[in-house]
Amino acid sequence: MNCLFMLPDPWRRGCRGLGFRLGLLLMLLGCSVGSSTGQNLTMLRAAGPKTVDAQGREVVLRGYNVGGWLLQESYILQTDTLNSQWRIKQGLLRSMSEAQMEEFYRQYRQNFITKADIDFLAKQGFNAVRLPFHYDLFLTPAQRHARTEVIRDPKNPQKLTAYVEQLSRWYDENQLFAEPKKLEGIRFIDEVARWCAANNMYVILDLHAAPGGQGTDRNINDNFQPLDLWKRRDAKGRLIYQDMTVRLWEKLATRYRQDARIAMYDLINEPHNLNAANGLSADNQELSAFYARLINAVRAQNDQHLLLLEGNGYGNEYTNLTPDKLAIQDKGNLVYNAHRYWCPNTPDASDPNPNQINLFRNLAAFRDRWQVPVWVGETGENSNEWFAAAVQGLNAQNIGWCHWNIKRVDSGAGLLRVQPYGSILTAQGRAALLRNVQFANCQVNRDVATALTKPSDFRAPFAALTIPGTIAAADYDLGRDGVTYHDDFSARTDYRDLTPTNHGGAYRNDGVDISASKDVNNGFVVSKLAAGEWLTYTVTVASPGSYTAELRLQPGTAPGRLTLHLGNQPLGTATVAPGQQWATVVLTTPTLPAGQHILRLVVEEPVGQLGWLRFAPAKAASSASGQ
Repeated sequence: MNCLFMLPDPWRRGCRGLGFRLGLLLMLLGCSVGSSTGQNLTMLRAAGPKTVDAQGREVVLRGYNVGGWLLQESYILQTDTLNSQWRIKQGLLRSMSEAQMEEFYRQYRQNFITKADIDFLAKQGFNAVRLPFHYDLFLTPAQRHARTEVIRDPKNPQKLTAYVEQLSRWYDENQLFAEPKKLEGIRFIDEVARWCAANNMYVILDLHAAPGGQGTDRNINDNFQPLDLWKRRDAKGRLIYQDMTVRLWEKLATRYRQDARIAMYDLINEPHNLNAANGLSADNQELSAFYARLINAVRAQNDQHLLLLEGNGYGNEYTNLTPDKLAIQDKGNLVYNAHRYWCPNTPDASDPNPNQINLFRNLAAFRDRWQVPVWVGETGENSNEWFAAAVQGLNAQNIGWCHWNIKRVDSGAGLLRVQPYGSILTAQGRAALLRNVQFANCQVNRDVATALTKPSDFRAPFAALTIPGTIAAADYDLGRDGVTYHDDFSARTDYRDLTPTNHGGAYRNDGVDISASKDVNNGFVVSKLAAGEWLTYTVTVASPGSYTAELRLQPGTAPGRLTLHLGNQPLGTATVAPGQQWATVVLTTPTLPAGQHILRLVVEEPVGQLGWLRFAPAKAASSASGQ
């Protein structure tokens, strides 16, 4: 917080004596943000295509989004049929009072992200957190109540019109975002900034759900009518939602203009479907004009923070948004964003439109042509193989990124897996959700962390595996496709192709198809093993000797065949006849040397499912064929 902002105007203008300066110095030492953290964060700025700190050293921000917290997105919580936060609230209001609903959301926001989550991100090596938030957190309780009245009856146009006119009156009377200290959104920003600074991490403020909604996607807009940010006018003919957004950023800039913990302001998240089909221009004229307003408004507060622009089409297309096209005087400290989902990660992939920058070649070319920093504000929602290829490709170009998303319910794609909780519309479900989202109750998806933080040739055991002993098929080593495993389809690189990378979607997030199964004790099986696929396991052989290996298989529709190798040593071949029932195939290995080795399982002919491999000394081998 800027302590000068707290002083009355006459003090700021007229009091310049020695006593005042000494008093001000003492006050700044006591209350200015960052001064008491003892950290090394300094204000970031653009220097040509680089982002640098106060000493001119390049800073590449690599971080995580904490989405689903200050704006609920239905797929994160697995409430997809509700598809937006306001529809979740509408459902809750059928069985509880507004006060009870607000109390639930207070507890939800208190539990979903805490200091423990931020500390965990820091320990993984990330240096930034992008904070997506909903504009309604900057409304007073009375103002949020007015929005809730629309939620109760969203198909009633009179109610929405009445809400817009209330916003207009509050705007004219300077009652919107007027007392920052009292606003819930400010408290969350301050808390996250404090937690991050303690870990020497930067924060990116992201207006994820803008007033009126920046597009048509209900999850991220939470709007009542599509594109109202660009279309809705009040009784005075004003684009009132745009006026509100400008004022919100003015207030945020006034408060945080000297806060070095904040790296960037992400002015509008993912504007999209701004096109002629929706009654807008075909070349981003509305977006360009609005960005000019926002940039000028922030700079008018004497705020020189980096400003992150997001193009049309979910953050990627910049026709008429390049520095030469923006109607602004101060063209410094602009950063251009890309959101990378379901696209190729090869360095030669490109788009014929140079202003479409989600592919590597376009992103780097845009940076070099316009001499501006670029940053990938969101990337993820794919397999580990795609994650690793994406971040390693960006790292090679020295382009920063922020992964999406830290938490998801019952999903291996997030860094933290939230256990299923039932239904958010029941008291039991809500209680379980509040409990399950807490950091201590989440499961760390170690394979995701590995994909994001390790080099391309990294290999590590997923579990401690020994011979003799039982090896769960799904406990193959951590690492990339081609290093620790191979699967025929391990990454989605075309947004139009909805083929799942992991048929079954259980346990891990690689291309390997893993399903939950009651037919094996560990609860998971590798499925759809196709010819040419393989898995490796780091194993420790306790003592040299010959072993009996048992493979627990479910056949396919044709004869299946698997081969085993320990390092370069062939161990044998397991064949299984077609059928529907589980079978245990037994083979005897040659003498195995003691010590740590790589066990490799190769699919020669397709197999339906593999549950486990069990090794026992040949002389004491069991012929058990059960689980």
